[in-house]
Amino acid sequence: MSANPPFEEESTVNKPPSFSGIRTFMGLDHRRQFEDADYAVIGIPFDTASTFRVGARFAPAAIREMSQLLRPYHPEHQVHVITALSGMDYGDIPVNPGNIEKTMASVEAVIRNAARAQVVPICLGGDHSVSLPVLRGLASVYGPMGLIHFDAHTDTWSSSWGEPYTHATPFRRAVEEGLIATDHAIQIGLRGPVSNPEDRQIPKTLGFTTLSTQEVLARSLDDTIAQIQAVVGSHPFYISLDIDVLDPAFAPGTGTPEAGGLSTAQLLQILRHCSVDALKGMDLVEVLPAYDLSQITAVAACHLLYEMIAQLAVAHGQ
Repeated sequence: MSANPPFEEESTVNKPPSFSGIRTFMGLDHRRQFEDADYAVIGIPFDTASTFRVGARFAPAAIREMSQLLRPYHPEHQVHVITALSGMDYGDIPVNPGNIEKTMASVEAVIRNAARAQVVPICLGGDHSVSLPVLRGLASVYGPMGLIHFDAHTDTWSSSWGEPYTHATPFRRAVEEGLIATDHAIQIGLRGPVSNPEDRQIPKTLGFTTLSTQEVLARSLDDTIAQIQAVVGSHPFYISLDIDVLDPAFAPGTGTPEAGGLSTAQLLQILRHCSVDALKGMDLVEVLPAYDLSQITAVAACHLLYEMIAQLAVAHGQ
């Protein structure tokens, strides 16, 4: 596929500064057609399903804003991220702030179109409820998905205050709808107090493998990476990354912060060494700009996304 034009050298006088111009992720072209793209950054500014703090609807804009700081060459992977693959910024999917069903239908349709075009959707939430329609769109093309889920919380509750669709329930609904191949699903970074002794066991009853933050920190990161790869294998899979998997010191701008999480460096290291040969899509959710001190959460978010795009470039043999 055709790649985007290469970035000009930093010393080029006529190059506009990174803080100017219309905001797209990393300055990618904004377009709505998926033809000739390898991946598409897609905003889903929906947070009506949050149960504590709200404001993640403003995250796609905040993440795009800070992504202007990213540069095109990844020195660890030795890949020029912009020219190695053809990327695009779709912009934001139209959402209905008061109607989750209508919003999910819109999200599912866009993601299905991306998958049919063999484009990897990289989604900017929004609260974690947006993972469900993304999985619906992907599974309609690829079948049940493997899952790598980074989060402080399991998001496998049956309901919240009687509501079946909230940011605490997407993966329970996804299992019930047959969207996830549970023997290829793993949750990493679980921690914090829960309401009942059974809460932490729910993912295991659904068939998920789980790794708490304590378990990750008690072993080497290499062991964690190896277990992720062993669970997912070569099955087509999806990455869902809730920013609250990070400790609030590294990501204060989130809806339900939990003390004692991973560092940004640790999570980048894990992502950097996970194979993405069979990656079909991903999301990064639960960034709340209103609570984001000095924009450090948005900075972490755009670097985590950049890491995955670089991984895609490496997987494509660039």
